Amino acid sequence: MTSMLAQANALELEIEWLDQAVSSAMQLYFGQEPTMERVAQLSPPELPAESPYACAVADWDLSAEERLVLILALAPHVRPQVLDPFLIRNANLEHPFSEFGGYSGAHHRGFWPTAETAAFILAGDSLQARACVHRLFAPDSPLRRHGVLAWDEAKPADGAVTIRAHLGQPLQVSRECLSVLTTGDRFQPTYGGDFPAQLIRTPLDWADLVLPPHVRDDVQEIRAWIEHHRTLLQDWGLARQIKPGFRSLFYGPPGTGKTLTATLLGKSTGLDVYRVDLSLTVSKYIGETEKNLSRVFDQAERQDWILFFDEADALFGKRGHASSANDRYANQEIAYLLQRVEDFPGVIILASNLKGNIDEAFARRFQSMIHFPMPDAQERLRLWQGAFAAPCKVEPNCDFAALAEQYELSGGAIINVLRYAALTAVRHGQPQIHMNDIRQGIRRELRKDGRISV
Repeated sequence: MTSMLAQANALELEIEWLDQAVSSAMQLYFGQEPTMERVAQLSPPELPAESPYACAVADWDLSAEERLVLILALAPHVRPQVLDPFLIRNANLEHPFSEFGGYSGAHHRGFWPTAETAAFILAGDSLQARACVHRLFAPDSPLRRHGVLAWDEAKPADGAVTIRAHLGQPLQVSRECLSVLTTGDRFQPTYGGDFPAQLIRTPLDWADLVLPPHVRDDVQEIRAWIEHHRTLLQDWGLARQIKPGFRSLFYGPPGTGKTLTATLLGKSTGLDVYRVDLSLTVSKYIGETEKNLSRVFDQAERQDWILFFDEADALFGKRGHASSANDRYANQEIAYLLQRVEDFPGVIILASNLKGNIDEAFARRFQSMIHFPMPDAQERLRLWQGAFAAPCKVEPNCDFAALAEQYELSGGAIINVLRYAALTAVRHGQPQIHMNDIRQGIRRELRKDGRISV
């Protein structure tokens, strides 16, 4: 059975279960001839093990009641008509039944369930049973703890902002969980002002990364933590002494492999790497910086991302003396960021050109600080040979060993030379890259750094 077919079958089974639960709750409430004394007697269906839905339910360790709440929240997205029985009106009051909860917004013509709807199905009018339903929506409950329900983000479809009773909250599945539970795909948030982080990938592999042996060994420590931290924290019982996260500072000149290393750590361990755009994170409006960062940290924690802060000096730099209200607020932002970084249970990598630019309060909290130096002549030769390897077309007399000895360039600068030389060859109709094209590209890079004037 394919994953998509298994997903459809899982949703069909859950919807049928919800339909039975709604029908039974209505029969019990209106005094019809019920087939059971309470809805909880309905056993949840056995789901296809290969479906992403079943895997998510197992990972979150949901009880039968929590599963029913989950499919109730999903119903408007997958089969809204199953909730149509709640649209009936109280003939005596000419008003919807308040016991059913829910609402109908301007952008949703059907019935949208609230937590009150779940309470009606699971508890009816039993106050004792309703108390148990309240626990399903507590902050430490699985549905809230795993970010399944967008509890605090939920608003009515018509945009109104109201003060609600606890069970008056609309049942909204968070965007990342909605994607997994419907299509089976992982949610990729849209990069922009509201979410200042972008997924970064690379087609390269570890063999393409040229680093000194001691630096590579330090990097492998991070990889080992990603792969074995659960063993250390749980099997070895170190959770009492060691926090679950790992924080590392990559520092060194531009183009020395900091971003590529972070990306390869994600690629080799199956984790997504998101680069946080600090220019979009910092806001002139009070409180917005914390909100922007909170969105990123919350998503990263739920989806097990590696967070990569490039040019981290902008937010993690040394704090100045608070001589004005703006200075004091800037320091509050840094304090907030420091706390989120320290509490983050995953891997955070900060990149900076200079180690001394990072605030000491942050530096003390790093598990590793890795210096990415400029490559030596032997490493530069490997970079030249790797960059201009086949299928790149280069004239036979290109002496990369001489270039490696003569010019102190980073790996990033050598890639820039490759780009320039290849474009030059194409523009001039050359069948291959000439040595003169490469040398001209080198001069361009040296001029960028101010090492030559012409």
